[in-house]
Amino acid sequence: MNIVLRNNLILITTDFETLNVLWMKEFLNHHSRGMLFLPKAVLVFRNESLKDVREDFLYQLSEYHASKNDFSHEFFLRSMLKYGNQPIKIELSKQQNPEVVKVKLYAYNQSTVLISLDNSNSWVISYLRSQLEVYIQRGTDISLVIDVNEYKAKARLERALNKRHILHYQIQYTYDKHFMSKLYSDFANFSFGDLCKDSEEDENIEFYTILECPIGASQDALKKSYKKLTKVYHPDKIFHETPSMVEHYTQKFQLLQEAYTALRVVS
Repeated sequence: MNIVLRNNLILITTDFETLNVLWMKEFLNHHSRGMLFLPKAVLVFRNESLKDVREDFLYQLSEYHASKNDFSHEFFLRSMLKYGNQPIKIELSKQQNPEVVKVKLYAYNQSTVLISLDNSNSWVISYLRSQLEVYIQRGTDISLVIDVNEYKAKARLERALNKRHILHYQIQYTYDKHFMSKLYSDFANFSFGDLCKDSEEDENIEFYTILECPIGASQDALKKSYKKLTKVYHPDKIFHETPSMVEHYTQKFQLLQEAYTALRVVS
């Protein structure tokens, strides 16, 4: 573990095992609403109502760090408490191959979506809760039921699902062929007709999903999303990552090209 006190934050670099010790997880669970998940880190913002929780965490952090490095715990704690108003960034020190976590999506109808995991994973559930909190109807440690009756709720769900790399977890979302047609069935009355009438249209639904656009999006919207996503997922941008991540980005980049080619109208 390494701790750096900067002017604008407390930076903690550690391994994933330490991230899962009880006192660390309790602190992060308390701050799930004010936590930003990054690919290999979490950023915890100050919450005045959790001041005591934060101070208790800094005490345990200082004690743990001092025991590992054989220096004065009290002196280091006083130094950290001076940064009490700054965000805390906790990032992973080791380059680990991402662990795949499969998450199932099921649409009861256009208003309600079930998100479920086969096995409990507090980090993935915490991420989803942090992104979808205001729309959660009920939940457990392996599932969440989301109210997506309003379009802005659907948009929020789409943004949450776009992030696939949380800490060292790689999330794979799966859903049946009727998921998109149920979720966006209210659009069918306008210009899309029967969204599931044949296999070709089912395939088109998947193409819209790959491009992260609503079903029936305009050519301009498809082009804009395609350009944005190919910049994000271009393999050249992550050549320094693990081989599995490079392969993941390469596959995503190829899927984007296939989807845009299938949906664009050539004039």
